[in-house]
Amino acid sequence: MPSSARPSVLGEPLDPLPRQFAAFMRPLLPGLLNEIGTEVTRAYPVYGRLLNGPDGHAIRQGVEQALTAFVDRVADPSTTSELRDDLLRRFGRVEAYEGRDLEVLQGAYRLGARIALRRAKTLGRQHSLSPSLVLAFADALFAYVEELEAVTREGYTEVRERAASEVSALRRQLLHLLLAASPLPRTTVSELCASAAWELPRTCFVVALRPPVPEHIQAGLDSDVLADFDIPQPHLLVPGELTPERVRMLHTTLSGTRAAVGLTVPVAQAADSVRWARRVLQLVDDGVVPDAPLVRCEDHLTTLWLLSDPALVDRLAARELAPLDGLTAKRRDRLVETLRVHVSTRASAEQVGEILGVHAQTVRYRLRTLDAYLGDRLADPDHRFALEVALRSRHLRSRDGAT
Repeated sequence: MPSSARPSVLGEPLDPLPRQFAAFMRPLLPGLLNEIGTEVTRAYPVYGRLLNGPDGHAIRQGVEQALTAFVDRVADPSTTSELRDDLLRRFGRVEAYEGRDLEVLQGAYRLGARIALRRAKTLGRQHSLSPSLVLAFADALFAYVEELEAVTREGYTEVRERAASEVSALRRQLLHLLLAASPLPRTTVSELCASAAWELPRTCFVVALRPPVPEHIQAGLDSDVLADFDIPQPHLLVPGELTPERVRMLHTTLSGTRAAVGLTVPVAQAADSVRWARRVLQLVDDGVVPDAPLVRCEDHLTTLWLLSDPALVDRLAARELAPLDGLTAKRRDRLVETLRVHVSTRASAEQVGEILGVHAQTVRYRLRTLDAYLGDRLADPDHRFALEVALRSRHLRSRDGAT
């Protein structure tokens, strides 16, 4: 007898079955369809709900097409299965939209195949079919189930990939809005969070990255981290506090990438966190802040503050040190450096001398000179504080020659 040997989508040919076998099976299809529906909904109650829902007709039609297409293929190997495939892809899309793992539907397919095989064994006894023919039917049936699973997976993957792409775009949009200078209405943010499947945290911190960012980084981040690496100043937003677990994740994922961790702030102040993180990265480049695999703003708050407005600090220094303007540059620089160490350390002349590498008597002479020029400024708390701020800032900037 002629046989069916149409290759499956997995590349494995179905075991040959006599075309006459289709004539034995076709009358059994309505009862088989009902039995499969009963057994599947008993084993997987979720499908009972779906059968009574808006997709119920498509599901019944899909199961019927899957059974009919198998029998039709046995009868005529050239039979196409376009309608069946369209319905199976819809199955996959429904599973993705419902948020289920595809293994649930695959389990239902295999249960249906076992029921069909049970019917085939009964059919074999009724028609005195050979055991080898029933075995060939079993092989062909389970190969066919693999084909059904592969076609269903196409629809499932289509939705999942599209959903992932859409969620990713929404999350990038959410990240940009959270970092915008003007805060958004809370209802707007909440709606966007819901669309992006992202829970709005109470606090967060932002990590600034030095481009280019390797492609593997995205895969290593925690699932709740918002990120955008396709911009000139890439960054990521991490919900919550900088816990040891987050630190380990960042160290592992960002290995080989220069990064600065901003301060943990209320989520409405995320723009401040990224601004400070980017400033620290710049200070690393300038040689002011020591380089490290993961630099934390928390460790450099004073430096960030002192260097937040260099032009303003220069004006402050010019005002406070104006009495020294008439001196030569060399003498003025020596006095200013001595003054910086003196006001910063409150140390004795001997200790200041050790720091500067000069004799204590030289330090005393310079301090007397400074007292003569600056007068009451050194005794006044406000002027003394202003002098210390200005001198510390200028000293930090001098590390990269920016004074």
